[in-house]
Amino acid sequence: MASDEQSKREMDRQFQNEALRWLPDVTRYALSLTRNEPDADDLVQETFLRAYRGWDSYAPGTECRAWLFTICRNFFRRTSQREQRQVTCEDPELEALAAAAVHASAQQSGCGDLFAEVDLSDAVDRALADLPEAYRDVVILVDVQDQSYDTTSGVLGVPIGTVRSRLFRGRRLLQEALLAYAKDAGVIRADGDSSQTRLR
Repeated sequence: MASDEQSKREMDRQFQNEALRWLPDVTRYALSLTRNEPDADDLVQETFLRAYRGWDSYAPGTECRAWLFTICRNFFRRTSQREQRQVTCEDPELEALAAAAVHASAQQSGCGDLFAEVDLSDAVDRALADLPEAYRDVVILVDVQDQSYDTTSGVLGVPIGTVRSRLFRGRRLLQEALLAYAKDAGVIRADGDSSQTRLR
């Protein structure tokens, strides 16, 4: 009996030291998935409850944050009622050409210094929320949560090559969305004339 209590205390200590320290990161990740604070809170609670229950399957000293992200995302996907969209990137060379075209268009339209002059945080949030889920998942993990390709591959259960291609496509779609925002907001004119008065 004493040994059981001692084992439980040791497990609680490990869980606190290795898992609970990532609570802010998991909370941000959950919010990026749900885009709703109450739902994110529920998701975080369920993530840590499941992590605690399954702590014996975790190898102490390994990448705990990625393990928690995996639990969080898997539970979210199982309980989500949103339509799952299957997306692929068939031709990386075409994606590279498309990205270059978007960049060139932005430069020609006078948007080269757009990010330094205009607060785009709301526009970025909207553009990110509008991305197809497969692309959004990769962009959030790599660009927002600063996870490696290898860790992202493990969290999402897809090959690293798929992570790279989805990230590339997701970033291009964000570029296009922000360029459209700039035109709609009058930062640049739709005809590409950069003489339009910029937002202040």
